[in-house]
Amino acid sequence: MTSALKYLQHYAPDLQNKIRQLHAQNLLGEYITQRYPQNHTIQTDKALYQYANEIKQAFLRNTPLLDKVHYDNQLGIQHHALGLNTAISRVQGGKLKAKKEVRISSFFKAAPADFLRMIVVHELAHLKERNHDKAFYQLCRHMEPNYHQLEFDCRVYLLWKSQAAIESVAEPVLTDPD
Repeated sequence: MTSALKYLQHYAPDLQNKIRQLHAQNLLGEYITQRYPQNHTIQTDKALYQYANEIKQAFLRNTPLLDKVHYDNQLGIQHHALGLNTAISRVQGGKLKAKKEVRISSFFKAAPADFLRMIVVHELAHLKERNHDKAFYQLCRHMEPNYHQLEFDCRVYLLWKSQAAIESVAEPVLTDPD
C-alpha cells in the first residue's frame, strides 16, 4: 500500500497513516476542498507572468528579471516535475545573454490558489538558491510562511487527483455473455 502514497513517502508514518485512512474512506477530495475552497483565476500565461513578477518584486528584487513565465502542458505528475526554472544562454552580438524562464505545469490551472502560489514561490526561490537545501527552504518560508503545509497538502492533492484519474480510466468493461 506504500505505492498508493507515493507522493508522501518521506513523511512521518503517523501522518501517512492519517492520509491512508482518508484515502481508504474516499475523503481526500473533501479534505482538500474544505481546506482550500478557492481556485484561482490565473488562466493565461500573461496573468501568470504578472503574478510571478509581483511575488518576485516583493521578495527577490536583486535577482535577475524573468524573461518568461508560462504554463507548460508537457510538465506533470508523470514527468515528476510540476515546475521548472531554466536559464537559456544565447549569443547576441559579441555578448552572451542569459534568459530566465519559469515553467509551471498546466495541472495548476485548476488547482487551489494556494497551491499555485506554493509552486511559483518554489520556482522563484531557485533564482537565488539552486539546490533544495536549508537555505532554499528558508527562502521559500520567507516568501510563503505556510510553505511546508502547502507543499504537504499539494502532495495530498496530487494523490487525490492521480487516484481519480486512475479510477476514471479503470472502469470495468462489461461483456455480453452470449
